[in-house]
Amino acid sequence: MSIPTRPLTWIAAGALAVISLPAMAMEPFTAQYQANYMGVQAPGTMTLAKADGNTWTYSLDVRSPMATLSQNTVFEEANGRLRPLSSKDSSVLLVKKRNVQANYDWTKNQATWTGDIKPDRAGPVALKTGDMDALLINLAIARDLAAGKPLTYRMVDEGRVKPMTYKVVGKEQVNVGGKAYDATKVSRVDGNKELIAWVVKDFPVPARLLQREGGKDALDLTIKSFK
Repeated sequence: MSIPTRPLTWIAAGALAVISLPAMAMEPFTAQYQANYMGVQAPGTMTLAKADGNTWTYSLDVRSPMATLSQNTVFEEANGRLRPLSSKDSSVLLVKKRNVQANYDWTKNQATWTGDIKPDRAGPVALKTGDMDALLINLAIARDLAAGKPLTYRMVDEGRVKPMTYKVVGKEQVNVGGKAYDATKVSRVDGNKELIAWVVKDFPVPARLLQREGGKDALDLTIKSFK
């Protein structure tokens, strides 16, 4: 079984980007997800926790007997935008471990990475206003879509700068906690990879996230409960 080492690079980046106009107020939350890795079921938890001042921590953890994934980003709200400050990503697949740490230095406008990463991906990478990492982009999806903004973004993650454009591809119902919700589907295709996000009004994160590779489902996250 092949587990994507950076599943949220696609999934989170499949969401939205810069927040620059009135939107839903940010509030702490905990969302329980059902994750499916290449047919293997595992529970997942996504949380947003308030820290000091305008600083927040956004995390995703997925654990199963065969593999674990843990990603978190510390960020701040700056002039209506979500600005990453640091992140930690780790994965364990049987005996194989991987850990990467990121630092986003906005005084120098550069990002760097340490840990299990190739030297040519360690940076520094120049930062621009509005840049976010893959995980953080998730938080902007509901507000951006509701505001009718173009779904065009710039992700800075693991030594890469990647422009991304997403399209609304339809409407569909999703079930959360036994209740049906109307969702808007947003999709991005890049080569043999596709990311689809189901966005529900008033949910601060996608109700469902599906990463497909080569026409097959690679990672599927669906909210089971939200509070």
